[in-house]
Amino acid sequence: MGSRAVRHPVFARLYARASHAMEAEVGPHRDRLLAGLSGAVLEVGAGNGLNFAHYPTGVTRVLAVEPEPYLRNLAREAAARAPCPVDVADGVAERLPADDGTFDAAVASLVLCSVHDPEAAMSELYRVVRPGGELRFYEHVRAESPRLRRVQRTLDATVWPRFTGGCHAHRDTVTAITRAGFSIDRLDGVRVPDTRISVPTSPHVIGSATHP
Repeated sequence: MGSRAVRHPVFARLYARASHAMEAEVGPHRDRLLAGLSGAVLEVGAGNGLNFAHYPTGVTRVLAVEPEPYLRNLAREAAARAPCPVDVADGVAERLPADDGTFDAAVASLVLCSVHDPEAAMSELYRVVRPGGELRFYEHVRAESPRLRRVQRTLDATVWPRFTGGCHAHRDTVTAITRAGFSIDRLDGVRVPDTRISVPTSPHVIGSATHP
């Protein structure tokens, strides 16, 4: 399948540096996200591949989809060091290069904020996961605080997506997951960075959901 071109050359390089700098804090969240997975896994929006080192040995293969060329090349380098077979492919979340029900699990990690069409992306994730399989997600989400929600909405309507590779701070990702048909099994709120001062993307969730 073809994919809509996604190129953010400046942001991709900044993200690659920043993600490594934050790995001391984010790495344990990746461990929680992926713990206990087994079988065939599709990871959407793999970025520079920082999840790959955290996959457990029960995972037999990973199809990692990443549309941004610079990040995709970094992901391929990371795949060579992964503890399980990882194939990195071009593609977008709204049109995944996989057949129906071919994966035991899907992983969405810090990506659903930036997809072009969240509803289509969630529909695709639901499609490629087999019945009884699961979705693991680790995403920054819409804030519970009314004040921070207003800040998120204002940023999304102005400069934020333009300078952050299409990221939206105000997305209600958990609702999008359930609307797609998944059933939430676990949902934990975390703050990243874990400081007293909130930034627009501080509220995060880590969870799992089942394809009924």
